[in-house]
Amino acid sequence: MRSRMRRVLLDTRYTLVGFPTAVIGFVIMLAGFAAGVGTTIVWVGVPLLAATLLAARGFADAERGWLSDVLKRPPVRPRYKPAPPGAGRFRRLVNPMTSGQSWLDLLHGIVNLPFAIVSFVLTVVFWAVPLAGLTYPLYGLITSRIPGNVELPELLGLGSGYTVNSFYYVSLGLIFMLILPFAVRGSALLRAGLGRALLTGVAELQERIDDLAEGRAAAVSAEANALRKLERDIHDGPQQRLVSLAMELSRAQRQMVKDPEAAQATLKSAISATRETLDELRALSRGIAPPILSDRGLAPALAALAGRCTVPVDLDVQTVDRYQAAVENAVYFVCAETLTNVAKHSRATACTVQLTRIGDVLMLTIGDDGVGGAHVAKGHGLAGLADRLRAVDGELSVQSPDGGPTLIVAEVPCG
Repeated sequence: MRSRMRRVLLDTRYTLVGFPTAVIGFVIMLAGFAAGVGTTIVWVGVPLLAATLLAARGFADAERGWLSDVLKRPPVRPRYKPAPPGAGRFRRLVNPMTSGQSWLDLLHGIVNLPFAIVSFVLTVVFWAVPLAGLTYPLYGLITSRIPGNVELPELLGLGSGYTVNSFYYVSLGLIFMLILPFAVRGSALLRAGLGRALLTGVAELQERIDDLAEGRAAAVSAEANALRKLERDIHDGPQQRLVSLAMELSRAQRQMVKDPEAAQATLKSAISATRETLDELRALSRGIAPPILSDRGLAPALAALAGRCTVPVDLDVQTVDRYQAAVENAVYFVCAETLTNVAKHSRATACTVQLTRIGDVLMLTIGDDGVGGAHVAKGHGLAGLADRLRAVDGELSVQSPDGGPTLIVAEVPCG
């Protein structure tokens, strides 16, 4: 109830305060634009237009601040093009005229007035009717006794008199009071929609482009790091074993004629080395594309990770749905890398892994009772996980004070 009342008051403030602001802005911008265009031929209009565009920018910034309250989102300010370094006085003077957003600010200041008038009138009406209707029993004692006074109920054929009038106006006030939050909200959104389209639309698009560029860069970085890690693991593991295996087989070949028993022992050692190499290759293949993940989904794959961890893991998977391959891969590798870090560095005695879906967000929560100190700074393992999540528009948060415990939360959009 309190939040709804606060929303009504914020919307009311927006429509009421915005009306005189819109009138002042309309007069300044229309007059400045007309005077500037009309005198451009004698160059007087150039500074007039520049000043008008700067004024429009000021009004637009105020409107953006109000929009953040109405639309319940952080304010977004466009990036106005700065003057080039070393630009002369005239170039700096006309710089506002070279920015497309400046002209959109000016356009908003001019076309905003009709929307502000409609929003203002609707808000005033839907506040005035409940106030007047619900307080009629107080002032109606006077107005109903005025000679010749004809009230609305009498004109509608509902009767006359103080009692009839009070019942009618109080009922009307109650009806309008129930409609008030929706009417005021609609009035505010009517005007805010125009403001968002002209004042923040380009900036929001630019932010989205920047986010996509960062996600792409993060994906490239995560992929490059994964390939380097895989190359290092292959070089330090299976490659060394295969070199050793080749030398063992060459020695067995030489021993076959001179010392068959020694050759048998060498071959037995080579077979054992082959099995160990296959085990390492299987472990590496799980890090590239685990078959259990693609075949059966996240729940069995996370269960397999928990079973292989050397620290006892309490696994709680509350969703068994299948998701896009990129989403499942990101969640799986975050869990795999985190459990590896827990086993290697945390000195924990217990670990919890929880996978839940909240709306259109898949949330992986991993906690341990270890020594803490984990962070996502560059050069650390968790930084690569953050890059991997950014590639799918996800986020990674880490709470790991020195001395523990550690809580890692990965959120990935899955809608």
